[in-house]
Amino acid sequence: MATDTLKGKPGAQDGATGGLRRLLLDNGALTALIVLVVAMSALSGDFLTTDNLLNVGVQAAVTAILAFGVTFVIVSAGIDLSVGSVAALSATVLAWSATEAGIPVVLAVLLAVATGIACGLVNGFLVSYGKLPPFIATLAMLSVGRGLSLVISQGSPIAFPDSVSHLGDTLGGWLPVPVLVMIVMGLITAFVLGRTYIGRSMYAIGGNEEAARLSGLRVKRQKLAIYAFSGLFAAAAGIVLASRLSSAQPQAAQGYELDAIAAVVIGGASLAGGTGKASGTLIGALILAVLRNGLNLLSVSAFWQQVVIGAVIALAVLFDTLRRKAGAGTPAAGASGGGNRGRQALTYVIAAVVAVAVVGATSLLHNGSSDGRSQKIGLSLSTLNNPFFVQIRNGAEAEAKKLGVDLTVTDAQNDASQQANQLQNFTSEGLSSIIVNPVDSDAAGPSVRSANKDDIPVIAVDRGVNKAEASALVASDNVEGGQLGARALAEKLGGKGTIVILQGQAGTSASRERGAGFAAGLKEYPGIRVVAKQPADFDRTKGLDVMTNLLQAHPDVDGVFAENDEMALGAIKALGSKAGKSVQVVGFDGTPDGLKAVQEGTLFASVAQQPRELGRIAVQNALRAAEEKKVDKTVKVPVKVVTAENVAGFEG
Repeated sequence: MATDTLKGKPGAQDGATGGLRRLLLDNGALTALIVLVVAMSALSGDFLTTDNLLNVGVQAAVTAILAFGVTFVIVSAGIDLSVGSVAALSATVLAWSATEAGIPVVLAVLLAVATGIACGLVNGFLVSYGKLPPFIATLAMLSVGRGLSLVISQGSPIAFPDSVSHLGDTLGGWLPVPVLVMIVMGLITAFVLGRTYIGRSMYAIGGNEEAARLSGLRVKRQKLAIYAFSGLFAAAAGIVLASRLSSAQPQAAQGYELDAIAAVVIGGASLAGGTGKASGTLIGALILAVLRNGLNLLSVSAFWQQVVIGAVIALAVLFDTLRRKAGAGTPAAGASGGGNRGRQALTYVIAAVVAVAVVGATSLLHNGSSDGRSQKIGLSLSTLNNPFFVQIRNGAEAEAKKLGVDLTVTDAQNDASQQANQLQNFTSEGLSSIIVNPVDSDAAGPSVRSANKDDIPVIAVDRGVNKAEASALVASDNVEGGQLGARALAEKLGGKGTIVILQGQAGTSASRERGAGFAAGLKEYPGIRVVAKQPADFDRTKGLDVMTNLLQAHPDVDGVFAENDEMALGAIKALGSKAGKSVQVVGFDGTPDGLKAVQEGTLFASVAQQPRELGRIAVQNALRAAEEKKVDKTVKVPVKVVTAENVAGFEG
């Protein structure tokens, strides 16, 4: 009512200034997006390019599609934490059905969609009829969905059918298909919320569930449909994501449920239910994408990026709260009046004009600003939450400084999709060359092919890239390292005994290759028996916990092989006084902490890959490739088993 009154009386307070103020207050998320776009355009000359803006759209697509589905749930005062896992499960079902099971692709797609809907229906049943809180029900599905994805794929990525992979391509060579899918799903969301009985029911349930029930709504059945919608959209997002990566990753979309919820809330929806709209959700997803893209272009530390993104989410929600307290108009639940739609359309037109004008002005700051001070190289690491990859970064940065190279380092956090975004950003910047340490060799292929099209040389480090052209591969052999680890442990045990294996993160090439090499090497020693294998995700704390549990079932174990030093150090902590005496432990990577444990005698050996050397040589080859000099296709850095006998002279 207050909004209508203001709108109907254009008095002194409702002049141009007051109108602009209300326009900004009533559209907090849109205002934030405009400010971000203007700021990034002013700070980076690489932001406001056609290629980069399309990248932003592609990078927002999966989050936006997930968020559209979550919008239905949040509008009805629920929550869905399972959408990331359901997306990964649906994509895995599609890939497995079309490849391993030989099911026709069309039926495989329908099966994937049905999987998403089924997961949603289970969530809805648990919430409606099981009386579980939505948080608990969907948290359970998060775990179940991820576990089933790993079971079906056996922890390894599955190549996506070519006919479906085209969803990750472009139309006409420039318009990305994921962006089109995002727009279509957004229109469907807007139609469902604003034009259908189920949409109006969502607002009614979110506003007051008891009142909705007393007014004749079948609330339980409506909730089944609401969560089924969320599962359907999660399946669509999973298919689009896997298409971009040309493979179904069992660990894909981890944490995306939080991004989806954040996008919905930033877009103006209330977690208490009753408010929310598709356009706001889209704006929220774009804010997150613009922020990540811009921070990459500005070479902001990967660690600081997480801090900044968290702060922006908090500020956006705080702004919306203050706006509501100040009495600014809020979108009516399910309102669809012609005047309201007309004013909303006018708002977006004005916003677009303002954004174009300001961005156009700021872009003049960068005209002719490109300089040739030094070669620019991008380094995308699979993770910086591991000392091995930190050492690769340190070696690369030291060599870049020595050669006068401008090096930008990004952290993919073991997320193949995030790494694809980072590689696309590097390509948009027009870097001299790119170094990539792939999260997954298949998933990195499409992004590397994009760099190939722009004639940007790519150097792969530690792991290769499949179905794309890498100028060079700088790596040690993980399979050979696994074999050397098996030989060292078996000989230390005298060729007989029982051992356990601590595996790395399921689905990663490093874990697969090291495990395969160790298994192959162990075949030479039939007296060695593996009594247990358990993943500990390359993490020291998990290595401690898993080893503690395994010791309950196998207290007399003679040896441990851990697929990296971090897990080995956790195992040593669990073994206590047994480590290095009655139980021999072999790690992998040759990290500083691992080498220190070798010196102390608690770790028998570490298969060292000399990570600093990997980083140093990768930068050398990247610079040579950028200068169009000849580089060797494969550059091998020797793998070495480090024990107490040779650790003193070893330099990682």
